[in-house]
Amino acid sequence: MEKYIKKLKGEGMMETKLISQSVVFKILIVLFLTLLLLIPAYMIEALVRERQYRKSTVVSEITEKWGQKQIIGGPVLTVPYDEIYRDEHGQLRTRSRYACFLPDSLKITGDIHPEIRYRSIYNTVVYGTDLRMEGELKQPEVEKLNIRREDMRWEDAFLVIAITDMAGIREQIYVNINGEDRNVSPGTKIMDIFSSGVHVEYPVDLNKPVRFSLKLKLNGSQELKLYPLGRETQVILESDWKNPSFLGKFLPVEREISDSGFKARWEVINLNRNYPQQWTDLDSSNIRINIGNSAFGVNLLQTVDLYQKTTRSIKYAIMFIGMTFLVYFIIEILNKYNIHPIQYTLVGFSLVVFYLLLLSLSEHIHFWFAYVIASISTILLISLFTSAILKEKKPAIIIAAFLSILYIFLYILLESQDYALLLGSIGVFITLAIFMYLTRNIDWYSIRLEEISPDKKDPE
Repeated sequence: MEKYIKKLKGEGMMETKLISQSVVFKILIVLFLTLLLLIPAYMIEALVRERQYRKSTVVSEITEKWGQKQIIGGPVLTVPYDEIYRDEHGQLRTRSRYACFLPDSLKITGDIHPEIRYRSIYNTVVYGTDLRMEGELKQPEVEKLNIRREDMRWEDAFLVIAITDMAGIREQIYVNINGEDRNVSPGTKIMDIFSSGVHVEYPVDLNKPVRFSLKLKLNGSQELKLYPLGRETQVILESDWKNPSFLGKFLPVEREISDSGFKARWEVINLNRNYPQQWTDLDSSNIRINIGNSAFGVNLLQTVDLYQKTTRSIKYAIMFIGMTFLVYFIIEILNKYNIHPIQYTLVGFSLVVFYLLLLSLSEHIHFWFAYVIASISTILLISLFTSAILKEKKPAIIIAAFLSILYIFLYILLESQDYALLLGSIGVFITLAIFMYLTRNIDWYSIRLEEISPDKKDPE
């Protein structure tokens, strides 16, 4: 009986050994390790988001003191009027409302002077701008609002100029109206349309048009946008920033971009937008939304967004780890090596640490330089480790060459965002074809990993 039990134990141990060394079991282990290593990869991705949030906080601190994204609109002629109505008792009452009239022509020209501001290891682009606005409002079309002219309080009229961040105003604003310079006062007095800005009192003379001009010296950050409030609006912006991104409802009809900067011209007519030339405060809620949706302008784009690129590179982590493990497995099969799962794990962690190196280095040096240092360091570490555990240089050279191609390919994907899917699909297809070619003669049914040739010892 005792001999029978020992025999069963011996057979069981032998069967366990066979299973543990089988190809299928090894493949399952490698797949499990690949999925397991995604956990630290996603932890690094969470760290990237945390650092990105930290940067946005620091950028907000800079822009709050300098000036935030600016949106400029106006001038808008605003005229109070009296509305007669009956109250619940049938008595005639009068209440004050206002009507707004947009200019017939509006021309805005501006120079944008950008600079990079730093705080700690973070930076953002800010700018100073000199805007010149001029235009004309020929005759307020009161009849289209169904208001009697005698109900209009022309003597209480005022012009409104919308400025989103008042902290960015660099000097006093003077509005020249029909040849007369007037000081502006803070506040728009029509908060339901423009929440911040300035206004200037101007009693309207119906016998002549309202011609205006003004200069705005403003600080802002990242973006400058404008509202096309004229029946015909023309905007010309110039800057020495060579990476502009035009955004908003309308794109420039003409633009010149070079290493010395850019110049762009917009032309917008009233038929291009979804609000009229005049309205009353009864329509203010819809008007506010439509005016907000009509803004256009330029974003002073910082081309290297290291957090976005690092996040995109982590998206390819499973491909990197899986393909690298596959190369090791093919080397193991073709050369009759026996690589331990712990050694697979160490290689996988080296691939994951690459992303941590990339993140930390790119916060201090240029992204491409950080990428080169992180990738070369990872390739050297893994290839030297491979040479040490396999006691041969040839597999290490193969691994180094494969990883070099893989990291070069990844950098191309990061730089070619629009074609990343196409290039990635082609790259995966070619890689799969190569692996299929290399393993075409392997008899997977007969092979076992314990069949190590006498001169191939288990790596210690």
